[in-house]
Amino acid sequence: MGMHIIQSKSNEIFRALLSEIHQAGAQRQKTLIIGDTLIQAWRQAQHHSGAQRLKASQWIQLEGSTDHPLQSELLLPGLCLSDACMRELTDMATPPDHALVVTLEPESSEPLGPFVVGAWGIQDPGNLGAISRSALAFGCHEIILGPGTADPFSPKAIRGSMGASFLISFRRCAKVPQDSGVWIALDGSPSAVPLGEASLKKPLRLLVGNEGHGWQGVTLPPHVQRVSIPIQNVESLNAAVALGLVCFEVARREEDGR
Repeated sequence: MGMHIIQSKSNEIFRALLSEIHQAGAQRQKTLIIGDTLIQAWRQAQHHSGAQRLKASQWIQLEGSTDHPLQSELLLPGLCLSDACMRELTDMATPPDHALVVTLEPESSEPLGPFVVGAWGIQDPGNLGAISRSALAFGCHEIILGPGTADPFSPKAIRGSMGASFLISFRRCAKVPQDSGVWIALDGSPSAVPLGEASLKKPLRLLVGNEGHGWQGVTLPPHVQRVSIPIQNVESLNAAVALGLVCFEVARREEDGR
């Protein structure tokens, strides 16, 4: 299909697209998959429900760049943007040759699966992307998002996940749910149970709190156990690092039959 060429950042079509991409949270209906590597990762993940929530709606190409092989396959309407427009749309100093506008389908309402990660008050999209990647690396394909958590479908969070966002299902929760699973909140307080003494059997729900103040100001219901990771020489761990360590321990115990 033909490309509509836009060279001015004041163009009405461009401003409308920018406004849609800048929506966040429950208001977001569209997002941007930036760069050939992520676009290919989205394409390869089409069998997964996470990627199926993201329906391709428009192709974006940098003026002067060569066509992408998927352009002729997807048959999408397209925009050809000047360097300045592509920089503003993608918020990147070096504009990519291609980006894909996708529309978000409704989130899942199915019961939680056997292994779920919960992000509560994770404010930085890059951190949320890293948490997604850590969770996926150890077999978790589902993340619940508590109040104050960054938008997992912001372009920055998608980039931070390095494609993991396409293999994970996300849903928002107003409060910590309750089901028959083992609920654990990672917490460095002295009263928390050391990781080595905690049950990590599935169905398992691992919750990680805010980057700066953890669970301060959050009332955790009685069914959630606070669990700490023994560390030395530092006060705390990055949320994604802490989550990755516990996910590794879950996988290790499962392999050992414990």
